Amino acid sequence: MLSIGSIISLVTHDQDEKKHYKSKVVDLGDQCFMIDYPIQVDTGRTAFMTNGTEITATFTDDQKDSFQFDTKIIGRLKQQIPMLTLFYPGNDKLNKIQRREYVRVETPVDVAVKYDDSYEQFVAKDISGGGIALILRDGASFSVFEQIELTIVLPFPNDEIEYVQTKGSVVRVVEKDGRTIAPIQFDEIKEDERQLIIRFCFLRQLQLRNEK
Repeated sequence: MLSIGSIISLVTHDQDEKKHYKSKVVDLGDQCFMIDYPIQVDTGRTAFMTNGTEITATFTDDQKDSFQFDTKIIGRLKQQIPMLTLFYPGNDKLNKIQRREYVRVETPVDVAVKYDDSYEQFVAKDISGGGIALILRDGASFSVFEQIELTIVLPFPNDEIEYVQTKGSVVRVVEKDGRTIAPIQFDEIKEDERQLIIRFCFLRQLQLRNEK
């Protein structure tokens, strides 16, 4: 189930503070797998981890199923790129994560993204309770794993306007239909604000059906 190219989330077993990292699987071995040096989500910096560091790893396979397992760093390799080697317990030892499916609605929503102490305006291609996809203007760029701060404007059908502030991580950057799209996964969002987005998506979906 784990494959080369899989994006993998890592959480270290630190009793004082859990730290979150992102990386990519670059090779597979016998009861082990190799990853790029991980990036700490909060800081965007490359992390240094020692052999024996215990980690909880999470990844999503080609079927969009998510799995979690415990692992640890067992070595490091220096080839064309520096890599960490981690223990892989085997497919039968993976824990499948039951994830909620959120309705995704294609609708142009205004989003302000914070850069340092200023904001830049973007328009979303679509939105759901789990994330949002931004249309990037010429000259704008995001890095995969980069964490950004978002202010999302939700225009409800009754002319009510709500604002959601949250943090999210860039999942990937893709070219589609002549546009550059950056899907963002919500990382830190209050449940009442997620429910606000879900309500917006539901009402917007009804509105779009009635317009047909």
